[in-house]
Amino acid sequence: MAAWQPFPDTNAALVKLAERFRLGVLSNVDEDLFDATRALLDVEFDFWVTADRVESYKPDLAHFEAARPFVGDSGGWLHVAQSLFHDVAPANALNIPVVWVNRKAEQRPADGPLPDLEQPDLESLADWLVGSVGDRVE
Repeated sequence: MAAWQPFPDTNAALVKLAERFRLGVLSNVDEDLFDATRALLDVEFDFWVTADRVESYKPDLAHFEAARPFVGDSGGWLHVAQSLFHDVAPANALNIPVVWVNRKAEQRPADGPLPDLEQPDLESLADWLVGSVGDRVE
């Protein structure tokens, strides 16, 4: 896992998002593996929660609970993830808005968790978010 490369659109999308938003990571890997991943990314994250920090793996809610002090309860949280099971379901359980990044164009199971938005990749999400916030900011 330490040698896995980011998806081709990830760095550009993260840079675009970091210009407008605080970014955090909720990861099911340990700190050392996440350090290797962070070295491949072009942004600094405001916070991160790893599996070894919370001694748990998603879909357990511990990652989300540990992130809440960084995010706050102001309604400014948007969870973005690829896994319906590990991310969308727990975000639903906590009423956290969630975007499903559906890179493989999978069909969502009829009885599966519901994302608030579905995007094919991070680039599309970044374009949508920056555009939608830009429309409301003067």
